[in-house]
Amino acid sequence: MNILHSNIVGSGGDHFIILHGFLGMGDNWKTHAKQLTEKGYCVHLVDQRNHGRSFWSDKFDYKVMANDLLQYLNHHGIEQAIVLGHSMGGKTAMAFALQYPDRVQKLIIADIAPKYYAPHHQQILAGLSTLNFEEITSRKAAAEHLENYIPDAGTRQFLLKNLYWVSEGKLGLRTNIAVLKNAAESVGAAIQSQKQYHQPTFFLCGEHSNYINPKTDKEILQYFPKAEIVEIKGAGHWLHAEQPQMFFKTLTDWLT
Repeated sequence: MNILHSNIVGSGGDHFIILHGFLGMGDNWKTHAKQLTEKGYCVHLVDQRNHGRSFWSDKFDYKVMANDLLQYLNHHGIEQAIVLGHSMGGKTAMAFALQYPDRVQKLIIADIAPKYYAPHHQQILAGLSTLNFEEITSRKAAAEHLENYIPDAGTRQFLLKNLYWVSEGKLGLRTNIAVLKNAAESVGAAIQSQKQYHQPTFFLCGEHSNYINPKTDKEILQYFPKAEIVEIKGAGHWLHAEQPQMFFKTLTDWLT
């Protein structure tokens, strides 16, 4: 059985699982994890399948990713955890909480709703899938290649964290781009369940992001009747990276 890779920080009795977004990895959340350990949490920075250092698989949807999390908790002997998910990770977290509500103490969702999202990563995926590592032998060359597809420097920097040295002089990608470039529908898929999650649930959304609309996203309260939705001022979709201090304060105020 494949168990998700994680970086476990801290040793508190309260387990805190963090699930990254599409094309990310657990390490994207290192700064917040360190701060959470100071509050007494044991933080698990988990790499989801086909991402980071976790296993690769042709199967890629929220049902299998929720099951990955179940196997992870069982493997580490964790009965119950606080679960935070951003974007794609938020959808995994929602699917997991609806399927296995007794394993989730509190649920935190960063800038995503349970609804369907149309594919919108095509340019990014085109850029990543055309990285030819026979010709591209430096991070600089990879960055220059991605500039043709992705105008935003911050997004490019985020994606370049997926580069690693396979062997001396040979670069590779930690993401399974062969599978992920065809996974747009799976990533955007709506969360569907006959169940509700009745524990405290916290949705954080970015002021300048269009991923959550509290007025129209009725599915949030349909599935999560105890949901509270708070906007992070001055932030877009990457709210934890764009407004880290406000994000962390809002999160920890809610937790306590």
